Amino acid sequence: LVLSLAWLGPALGGEEEDEEVVVEEEEEGEVLSDELREEDGVLVLHEHNFARALSEHQLLLVEFYAPWCGHCQRLAPAFAQAAATLRDESSPGRLGKVDATAQTALANEFGITSYPTLKLFRDGNRTHPLAYTGRMDAKGIVSWMQRRAGPSATLLQDPDTATTFIGSQDFVVVGFFKDLESKAAQVFYEVAGDVVDVPFAVAEAAELFEAYGLSADTVCLFKKFDEGRTDFPVDPEQGLDVAELTQLLRVHRLELVMEFANETSDHIFGAKIPHHMLLFLNKSAPGQLELRDDFRVAAGTFRGKVLFVMVDVAGYGANVLPFFGLTPADAPTLRLIKMENNRKYQMDQDSFSEVAIRTFVQAVLDGKVKPRLLSAEPPEDWDSRPVKVLVGKTFEQVAYDETKNVFVKFYAPWCSHCQAMAAAWEELGERYKDHEDIVIAELDATANELENITIHGFPTLHYFPAGPDRKMVEYKSARDVETFSKFLENGGTLPEEPPVVPKPPENSTGREESSPLGTAESRDEL
Repeated sequence: LVLSLAWLGPALGGEEEDEEVVVEEEEEGEVLSDELREEDGVLVLHEHNFARALSEHQLLLVEFYAPWCGHCQRLAPAFAQAAATLRDESSPGRLGKVDATAQTALANEFGITSYPTLKLFRDGNRTHPLAYTGRMDAKGIVSWMQRRAGPSATLLQDPDTATTFIGSQDFVVVGFFKDLESKAAQVFYEVAGDVVDVPFAVAEAAELFEAYGLSADTVCLFKKFDEGRTDFPVDPEQGLDVAELTQLLRVHRLELVMEFANETSDHIFGAKIPHHMLLFLNKSAPGQLELRDDFRVAAGTFRGKVLFVMVDVAGYGANVLPFFGLTPADAPTLRLIKMENNRKYQMDQDSFSEVAIRTFVQAVLDGKVKPRLLSAEPPEDWDSRPVKVLVGKTFEQVAYDETKNVFVKFYAPWCSHCQAMAAAWEELGERYKDHEDIVIAELDATANELENITIHGFPTLHYFPAGPDRKMVEYKSARDVETFSKFLENGGTLPEEPPVVPKPPENSTGREESSPLGTAESRDEL
């Protein structure tokens, strides 16, 4: 599902925001000690044993989680698997976990506001933990910890070791620095520590500078594709910048034309290139594969600005076709997508020459091409239901009707939060079906696109008040019929409620009996 939604929005979830949580207090008589115990090889940490864990483990990666957090639950098996791998490899790195809803002192100390949050503690230092920046799977966690446990870059001693290192992978990075203690070299080491799936090395020997034709500090990218080697001299005044060097590596580790596949999708979306130019073709159809040649030539002009991607409509790319309104029969065809808002652009006529492709891409970048907006066909009874079913073609005339107040739910069919509130929305529609000036409506935002509205998560609720001003108000309160009704009856705002005076506890212990909150994030992010 994540891959089939890739160009609809590459970040499907990832963290759940902290909400007010009622935590049951520890049972009377239970005393926590500083003893370290494990669950599935992961240290179970709390405020009484946290300091001991830091003192006994040189590298400790701690997951701050909430028991009700879906992302945390999905991470748990991978986190346990990573812990086992590190233990089997006799790594100095260990993994631990903290229930941040119960251990509020630790959560507050480390500024935990979303779940899961992972932080690395090194050499017992609890004042400056390092934020985890790796992938949320077992292999990614192990790689990130291994890079932190050892030197982030290999020191190349002579031409033979350099040749062996450069030939060891399809893409490697070597920093040539005349002083490995320089600020630029330290930035290089820092980037090497974060980009854990790329081999890094450093060289300072004069014979290595000479062997590779260099006279000044340079970051060299060696690759077994495209141009083979790319050099980036270090500016003697500006030095190196972590963010700039990281992005440089993201861009140049990719081939000029990437094929969309299971093993490349993480790199395609991780590169954070703002536009993607897509060539949809059928690799098994005669003559279509040859279209890559001009496509590749055009790609060189836009490196870093536009990522060129080939999508096989008869293979792995078949899953993404519906999000472009395409079928396999439409291949070969071209689309450009702007990643920040998922706007899609189509050439008036498919022309696969290098000149035509370059001209089209540049016109999109210059704002001279209008996006092609998807729209489903409206159901025959769309206007006779209590909840009006809108599509791209009908949205404008309904939402911006100057005589109506229109309340619209933007949803995705697969969204669990949308499914959970479906009954309430239908009941709201029944309640207001006979009101002349209130319309309850919904729009499937995965099949319909709007020119001036971008939906970033599901469900999104927008209210369009009557009048000529084309206003739009986002609804962000509780999703129940009574609250919806108060919002509508008050003209698109919720009336201020008097402050609630808390009741004193009814028992002598001063404890309120209650249950932990069952869910957290109430919207599926794209």
